[in-house]
Amino acid sequence: MTDFNVDLTNCEQEPIHILGNIQAHGYLLVLSPDTYEVVHASSNLPDLVGRPVADVLGQSLDTLLANTDLPASTLVELLNVGQRSASWENLGPQQIRLNERTWNLIIHQHDGLLLLEWEPASATTQVPINQRLIAEALTEVQASRQLVDLLQNTARRVKTIIGFDRVMVYRFAADWHGQVIAEEKEPHLEPFLGLHYPASDIPKQARELYKANLVRLIADAGSPTAAILSKSDWPADHPVDLTYSTLRAVSPVHIEYLKNMGVGASMSISLLYRGELWGLISCHHYSPRFVDYSSRQAAKFVSQLLSAALEFRKDEEDQTQSRLSLENGKVLHEQLLTEEDVVRALTRHAVTALDITTATGAVLVFNNRQYRMGQTPDEAAMDGLMHWLASTDTDTFLETSQLASLYPEAESFRATGAGMLAIVLSREMNEYLFWFKPEQIQQVTWAGNPDKPVTVSDDGTARISPRKSFAAWTELVHNTSQPWAELEVAAAVKLREDILQVVNRRANEIRLLNQRLTDAYEELDAFSYSVSHDLRTPLSSIRCYAEIILEEYGQELNPDARLLFQKIVDSTDRMRALIRHILYYSRMGRTEVNTQSIDMKPLLQAIKEEVMVSEKGRALTIQIGDIPPLMGDPIMIRQLFTNLLSNAVKYTQLVPEAHIQVVGEQSDQDVIYTVSDNGIGFDMKDAGKLFDLFKRLENARSFKGSGVGLAIVKRVVNRHGGKIWYHSEPNRGATFHVSFPISTMNHD
Repeated sequence: MTDFNVDLTNCEQEPIHILGNIQAHGYLLVLSPDTYEVVHASSNLPDLVGRPVADVLGQSLDTLLANTDLPASTLVELLNVGQRSASWENLGPQQIRLNERTWNLIIHQHDGLLLLEWEPASATTQVPINQRLIAEALTEVQASRQLVDLLQNTARRVKTIIGFDRVMVYRFAADWHGQVIAEEKEPHLEPFLGLHYPASDIPKQARELYKANLVRLIADAGSPTAAILSKSDWPADHPVDLTYSTLRAVSPVHIEYLKNMGVGASMSISLLYRGELWGLISCHHYSPRFVDYSSRQAAKFVSQLLSAALEFRKDEEDQTQSRLSLENGKVLHEQLLTEEDVVRALTRHAVTALDITTATGAVLVFNNRQYRMGQTPDEAAMDGLMHWLASTDTDTFLETSQLASLYPEAESFRATGAGMLAIVLSREMNEYLFWFKPEQIQQVTWAGNPDKPVTVSDDGTARISPRKSFAAWTELVHNTSQPWAELEVAAAVKLREDILQVVNRRANEIRLLNQRLTDAYEELDAFSYSVSHDLRTPLSSIRCYAEIILEEYGQELNPDARLLFQKIVDSTDRMRALIRHILYYSRMGRTEVNTQSIDMKPLLQAIKEEVMVSEKGRALTIQIGDIPPLMGDPIMIRQLFTNLLSNAVKYTQLVPEAHIQVVGEQSDQDVIYTVSDNGIGFDMKDAGKLFDLFKRLENARSFKGSGVGLAIVKRVVNRHGGKIWYHSEPNRGATFHVSFPISTMNHD
């Protein structure tokens, strides 16, 4: 028996944006943007300009167009206009007459080159028909129909515009497999509605291209491609990047896939939600079919209307769920403040901890007892689950919709707990709050067996091939629940802060944490003494000696030596700043809180001016909204907001236009301030140690920082009896909420 070592990820590693070929129904010309010299051309270009490719590579446009009826000056003028406007998309495709034919010339600039793509223009225009269909689609979106009707009507309109045999709306799941959720087809074709397709059908790099290039046409799956030829001195390791090309050739693996399905032409239109790929409008024709640029753009516009409708409806759903979670969270907070018993506050009222999520069961583990709400695993199962959770590195929360994949014993209670969200109240005291979602057994019908077959070439190499059969293939999916929404995780993290605030306020002196805090303070005192006496003095000496050498002998040193001494001075400055932050963090634990009324508007304005001083030249806006006054220690509060604003400024450095906002509101119990930005954000799953000393998240390591700032923020909040919570998504900014009770007390 032969043992083949098959790379299951070979499809995902295929460089489909630099395949080196284009589809043969069009022509590619690549120019230098400075000289308009021809640096690349498709091998079929002679059919367009009547000259061999070898004769035009490295030549000017005059040479390229010498045998045509198109003056080179006309094309040069068009290119000049596009370069001056610096926006080829706004310029749009140009209809050009060349050798008595009309062409759509599509131009874009990428990777330091100008790419000119020539496509046949339709002999008869469909613009009035397309405009009518677009207007009808817009009216439909505004009418707020059911989503299923909107998807079906969109498929029908796209089919009318492009004339394909089959148009499907294909939605991606969390694991990137897809399902056909709407379909419009010719009557004689078998339906694909409801079928699932494995994630490997559209690998990761293809999904990234769908986000960059929203419309993708394969006019003839069986047609030979045209190779891209380069001038003689072009580096072989720098092929033409066709990411934004309309003519980009197709991966041989995908061509094989289409042929196995009997598809002669295909077209895909991306559906986006908040900039991410939500699904595709996938179109099949069972013979070759070219769709001209105007019809493709009309179909693209209809899909963009659908994307906008999806975003609107999803935001509406999120707002409804967010409002319900927020209202129930407030009720729980009030119950925690008024009840003497934490357990009663969370489990014995009309609103319980279960009500801040869509879970069907919840278990509070507190003071060595379990308290159940809804449908949950039994006590023995919970004991095993807690023992496992204690062995993980979970410090704040853990969420999963496939608990059995992490904890195999969970399969025994999948009917009530296939999915779990847990917050840690105290690892030392073995106290947690769990939410559970039941298993949703899914009968998934795939378009053929989703496991890719292995084929062996003549040389004995094994590779993954597209499947040849697309007959319905059904399997049952177990041990999976509905996924946890970001809003549910955020609500759980907020409730954790509420619980810990009450627990620490009422029972701090009798809990194990008290002794640990005492030990930590003693260690911190010793460390502070060491920092202030044993580190600061020699550090100052190092800086002083380095400055003396620079001043006294600077002219005699070579530039590299002067640079090294300057680095010594700069490094000591950074070390002194870090020591200062650590000392501030240490002293804050013992300094009395000097509570007084603080007018927050001028304080925040002053902080804003300070942090903006070093950010000149950036497109940075810091907006300070309605800000209620606060009872607190002015020095500590200033330090808190300086750190929050400085972080927001720092982590928006990569954003072209940075926006930071500070707002506040006051209720009967507390004052809440919110600092939000549009920076790099972070993954909520990785943020469990966000406020720990010297802890920095992975995506923040490239930014300068000491890892002390948020620890100081957390300590200031604790000293004022307040709370801090947060919500963020990667590359979608971060929002921090800080609340202070109306009657501020020292709780650290």
